[in-house]
Amino acid sequence: MSDTPTPRMPPLPEALMSHEQRKAADILIAGPRGRVAGPFIAMLRSPEFMVRAQSLGEYLRYGSALEPRLSELTVLLTSHHWQQNFEFTAHKPIALKAGVAQSTIDGILDGRKLDGLPKDEALLFQAVETIFWDKTFDDDLYARLVEEFGENGVIDLLGIIGYYSMLAMILNVTRTALPDGVENVFPYP
Repeated sequence: MSDTPTPRMPPLPEALMSHEQRKAADILIAGPRGRVAGPFIAMLRSPEFMVRAQSLGEYLRYGSALEPRLSELTVLLTSHHWQQNFEFTAHKPIALKAGVAQSTIDGILDGRKLDGLPKDEALLFQAVETIFWDKTFDDDLYARLVEEFGENGVIDLLGIIGYYSMLAMILNVTRTALPDGVENVFPYP
């Protein structure tokens, strides 16, 4: 795949961080992420935004109503929609560990229609595709989602899609670099 262009917002050296940026970085480092990486490199330019966004992201990633297999599948589908290399490559091993099948991940990357998925994963695929293309759910899909995931699950699903869409936009616009040794899976926009 194509090489990632030069980052527009590279990591800030600690010596150049403002007091607010240092406090925001410390909050991120003290949490489950343990470091300032990925979209948080750019988001550190707006420390209050970063602190608030990472708090939402922490809930959606580590505590949402969707089990990790389904939330990680949602992240991969959202990353694929945005052709976002950093999030896809970062979440692929997490998704595998959470129980997403390698064949499912390969199918997402190839843009293939996948058959034989578990009911909940097939429904999730439909939901993510529908929200990106139709911007809403019809009554039938909404009812099936509520039946499968509950109202809180539907809200958390939409939250994951929205949050990772926001991260994808930040990462794509700021051209955040992939970690050393990690290759792009999508052509860079």
